[in-house]
Amino acid sequence: MMDEFLFLDPFWISLQWFAAEDEGRTEQPTEQKIQKAREEGKVAKSPDLTAAVVLLLPIGLVILASGYFFTTLHEMLVFYLTRVTDNALQNKLFDPGPFFNYLLRLSLPILAVALVAGVVGNVVQVGFLFTTKPITPDFSRIVPKFGQFFQRSLFSAEALFNLGKSILKIIVVAIIALINIQSAWPRFVHLMDTPFAQGAGFIGSLSLMIVLQGAVALLLLSIPDYMFQRWRHTESLMMSREEVKEERKQSEGDPLVKSRLREKMRQILRQNLSTTVPKATVVVTNPTHFACALEWNSLTMNAPTLTAKGEDVLAQKIKEIARESGVPIVENKPLARSLYYSVNIGDEIPQEYWEVVVRILVTIQKADVKREAVG
Repeated sequence: MMDEFLFLDPFWISLQWFAAEDEGRTEQPTEQKIQKAREEGKVAKSPDLTAAVVLLLPIGLVILASGYFFTTLHEMLVFYLTRVTDNALQNKLFDPGPFFNYLLRLSLPILAVALVAGVVGNVVQVGFLFTTKPITPDFSRIVPKFGQFFQRSLFSAEALFNLGKSILKIIVVAIIALINIQSAWPRFVHLMDTPFAQGAGFIGSLSLMIVLQGAVALLLLSIPDYMFQRWRHTESLMMSREEVKEERKQSEGDPLVKSRLREKMRQILRQNLSTTVPKATVVVTNPTHFACALEWNSLTMNAPTLTAKGEDVLAQKIKEIARESGVPIVENKPLARSLYYSVNIGDEIPQEYWEVVVRILVTIQKADVKREAVG
């Protein structure tokens, strides 16, 4: 297995802690098992990556459309503050219409971008996948296994990894905030002497900058986490040799049953050979591996036809029947191999083989004529 380490916090975490070899699962997962896990919603995904994208894109929208949000906020403040001092308009402060109007104008664009970001963050990692398996009720889990839960959540290598990852994120965000605040500290000192609008703008821009830089940092940190989750997902799907054999048996069929079927097919072929080979005009052989029986009738056929063919044991059977039936056997290795692989039983031979076959048929015919003359 892999002898690698992942640097995610002040400690080096060995990936061997997560390996599946100790459980006897040494074989890579098959495509069938990967697809089955995907259908069940078990995919390699980093929640940190999705969260970073969901944080980054809305912040980017707020920065790019800051004029729109500032104008809307200013309009909302003017609307409510002017009505606080006017007794005739105070009752309208409790009207929910303006409140929901401003709420939707301020939150709807951010929520829409966050929704799109969440979808994009997941699609980038796992592609388009829809399954209800993860939310299907599982009555076997009604009784919680507290011991297993606490062991996995508090006392496992995975828990240590998640703890180190969380500590690292807190440290990175804290450093980013500290650097930004220190660089802006001279302005903080004179903030009391700054007009309200300028002070609010300064605080808002600084806050946005910290959040934006933090989101970018979290996005960068989520990339190795995603790679780790992919490796962890593969490890969770690792199979033992027995599981691989069982899956292959189920997908390809029981070897014993397949062997019986092949034997049955051989019996059927042998029965057909005893009918078709005696009718052949000639049997072309390799001579040990292939045998092809050709039949030629100038009155009913346009070209010689392949009536039987076989390899190894079947080839020997064809030659045996041909000898018993008095069918000529001619050795021609290239022709026998070509006919076996390129012509189906019952088909006429292609034109490219006509010249060679005609020579064989003429030779056989001359031999027959000479035999009859001698007789």
